[in-house]
Amino acid sequence: MKKIHLFLNLALALCLTACYDLDKLPEGVLSTADPFNSVGEIRSYLDMFYESGVRSQDFATGGNSGIAGYDSHSDNLSGSAASTRLDGRTALSNASTLGNYKHIRNVNFLINNIDNCKEKGNSLYNQYVGEAYYFRAWYYYTMFVNYGPLTWIDKPLDPNDEMLLPRDSRTVVADHILADLDKAISFLSEKENSASMRVHKDVARALKSEVALFEGTWEKYHKAKGDKFYDPAVTDAKINDYLNQAATAAKDVMDRNVWRIYTTGNPEEDYRVMFQTTDLSGNSEVLWFKKYDGDQIGNNVTRYLNKGGGACGVTASLVDDYLTIDGRPFVGQEKIDAQKVFGNELLPTVRDPRLSQTVCTPGQQLRPDDPAYVVPPLNGGSYFQNTTGFSLLKHVQIDYTGSLDAEYKGSTPAIQFRYADVLLNYAEALAELDGATNADKIIAALQPLRDRVGMPAVDFEREYNQDPDYPFKDLDKYIQAVRRERRVEKACEGRRLEDILRWAAAEELLVGKWAKGALFIGSNLENHEEYTKEGANPLVYDQASGNNLYLTGNPGDALRYIIPCNPEGHESGFGFKVDRDYLLPIQQRMLSLTGNKWEQNPGW
Repeated sequence: MKKIHLFLNLALALCLTACYDLDKLPEGVLSTADPFNSVGEIRSYLDMFYESGVRSQDFATGGNSGIAGYDSHSDNLSGSAASTRLDGRTALSNASTLGNYKHIRNVNFLINNIDNCKEKGNSLYNQYVGEAYYFRAWYYYTMFVNYGPLTWIDKPLDPNDEMLLPRDSRTVVADHILADLDKAISFLSEKENSASMRVHKDVARALKSEVALFEGTWEKYHKAKGDKFYDPAVTDAKINDYLNQAATAAKDVMDRNVWRIYTTGNPEEDYRVMFQTTDLSGNSEVLWFKKYDGDQIGNNVTRYLNKGGGACGVTASLVDDYLTIDGRPFVGQEKIDAQKVFGNELLPTVRDPRLSQTVCTPGQQLRPDDPAYVVPPLNGGSYFQNTTGFSLLKHVQIDYTGSLDAEYKGSTPAIQFRYADVLLNYAEALAELDGATNADKIIAALQPLRDRVGMPAVDFEREYNQDPDYPFKDLDKYIQAVRRERRVEKACEGRRLEDILRWAAAEELLVGKWAKGALFIGSNLENHEEYTKEGANPLVYDQASGNNLYLTGNPGDALRYIIPCNPEGHESGFGFKVDRDYLLPIQQRMLSLTGNKWEQNPGW
């Protein structure tokens, strides 16, 4: 027992004290004799990856943290200050360390010593081998999304040698990640629910479908634009191979016939309820989630959002993308007329019911001890303020009985993978390969998502949005449909930026655009009593100074929409630099430590 404790303490100490990513002693030089003798020791070691190797749930001021808030780095959600990434203001001097390498070292130490286990070959041993390969793939993948080409290291090396290895190409890294996931799939156990709280075969399959789809579409669309971010050696056959791997991995999950889209037959509640339920271990849709108990391990999601504020707001861009209840694009005069009475454009009798379960509508209860929501708290103070006129409802535990206003006492779950992800990955991969040929399969894959909320089946002609202002109006109709379905189904789950990056879509969605919110002038919000009653914080706009509300257009315009960020200095919209900002910069210190074997990312 003493040897096990010593080993774990040494490993953890090395992990925590390393101040950088490559200039640290790899765990492979630990002198502890014969580590990982038992499956118990292996499990104890793996447990630390369940903290760092997951998408966490939290919420910070401005909504820029965790699953619920990370969409503020996209066109779905906005705080009162624009994301530096979207606005092209990321500074080279602030480049982060590639901290995942320390986790990769820890995993490599396990993988390279796991044969010491005297219980080799039993089911638990196989499960833990699979977990090790899964987490190595995960750590590499999350770095790959942000930094592109990496150095693939799969064994403990002398630190001097490790630092002098060049970056591998995108396709080499992607292929290694997928190979690790294949190994994980071969070792992990099959599960029929998420009660074990550990990864299993279908989680690895879901991640494989995500990785393959990410790289297939990244290479396809960046190659089409001829920029500097794709692998110049990639072929169309290789791109199609990634897309086929994505479809196959997703189909393997589907063919098990175990997972189901969660529904109780209540189309106006079921979608939202899933994101507020503390314990999802019995939910038919959730493959894996991180549980918070609101006591020992809690988050701030409900604390920030339970009055309709959060110092953020859902954008009109997202709201406008939901179809009408009969499955048409919501455009033109129909949209403007609905906007004139706040909430009308959000109603489940008018629009896809996922919208009213993502954005607050008048009459919605947000917490047990307050009156129902009436209008967005545009005049709220601190994190109680809403910035766009559209308050985020999704993820809020509206009937939470714990502490609503104390820090880190919320229990909103962090869903890692759900069956909807698998269906969306499958549908998109098929659309990218050949939408016309695969049309029936795409419709069938997306049908359960539509059925849950009472929406009609996908109809590519009826849904094809060719409005002059729609950014994807020129896209193939099959790809446009699956991209919109992904956006509305996955809204504010922290994944939108990855989609924009892999689609090479910043020019269509970000550059020259600015976050916009609800209609204010020209709607009943302008003189609403909630903003004018005695004691209310006044809304100040269109004055030379002191504004706390910014609007599109000019005084006297009939229709003016809320702008969440001060537009001064940003009149031309987001400053995302398409020749630079698709990848983050590498720290100059790291380039020096590697003897310049690593090249800086393009544009930096």
